[in-house]
Amino acid sequence: MKSLLHITNGDGFTSRLQSLQLKGDIITWREMLCEGKTLCTVGSESFWKTRFDFLSKNYKVTKSWFVEKTLKEYRSLCNHKQQDQIVLWFEYDLFCQINMLAVLSWLKTHRRHAEISLVCSGKEDDTNKMYGLNELSNEKLLELYEERTILTQDDIEFADYVWQLYCSDNPIRLENLIAHNDFQFEYLADALKTHLKRFPSIKNGLNELENKVLETSLNQKPKSRKELLGTLLSDQGYYGFGDTQYERIITSLRPLFSSFNPVRLTKKGKEVLDNQTNYYSQIRDNQLYLGGSLKYNFLYNTSTDRILKL
Repeated sequence: MKSLLHITNGDGFTSRLQSLQLKGDIITWREMLCEGKTLCTVGSESFWKTRFDFLSKNYKVTKSWFVEKTLKEYRSLCNHKQQDQIVLWFEYDLFCQINMLAVLSWLKTHRRHAEISLVCSGKEDDTNKMYGLNELSNEKLLELYEERTILTQDDIEFADYVWQLYCSDNPIRLENLIAHNDFQFEYLADALKTHLKRFPSIKNGLNELENKVLETSLNQKPKSRKELLGTLLSDQGYYGFGDTQYERIITSLRPLFSSFNPVRLTKKGKEVLDNQTNYYSQIRDNQLYLGGSLKYNFLYNTSTDRILKL
């Protein structure tokens, strides 16, 4: 009898997976590595220190919460040394795909002899809708589990390589990689393209998401900040962000709003959205990282979909 370990993308899905009563233990990967600085040595002391510094500064995460929620679960993963089959449960979006790369990088180093397989939800029917794991029926989840992808050593090496590039100080190398191959990772290229659009655009100094916040505010005319948040969460393509991440973006754009009740942009906010004014120098934060790269050291050219180094 082979022993089994499941690694999931979050608490919501962990409780769902428990209800399916599959064999094996379950570990929850509680991180959001798509935000803030990352180091390629996943699980090292410096890695966790870097993560805690970011989360405490930007999301007011306390040390006790971080130890209790993230580190305890990570230590539990370290203690699961016996399992010879490891199943990863992740989704198509940027949030999940970056976490998945980090987990695979860790497994490459620490679980060299385990058979690693992947269940990844996304395009599940003939519509254009992309599905999260929790949106699927139990039957569908069991079907995906039965048809899960066994990752080869090459797949795992590739994921680790992409993770190293994500953690490097230059996103242009990631851009060059996207054009080539995906191995067994169906949604990775789109997630990485989405990541690159988080660098400020040449046109107005705001990235794709920041522009989306202004655009939604102007066109949808939400009656409150809460309604604006709801609209952004329900239509976010490949980002897969949570409300706290959007709250942080809205707060950084606060000077471009005259009111949140109803939501209204200032004259300058409209000018920025129309690319008449560049907001780069006002929003620039020299401490802000996306992976290993400083966000404001690069610009995204929306006409050519290329990254430029400043």
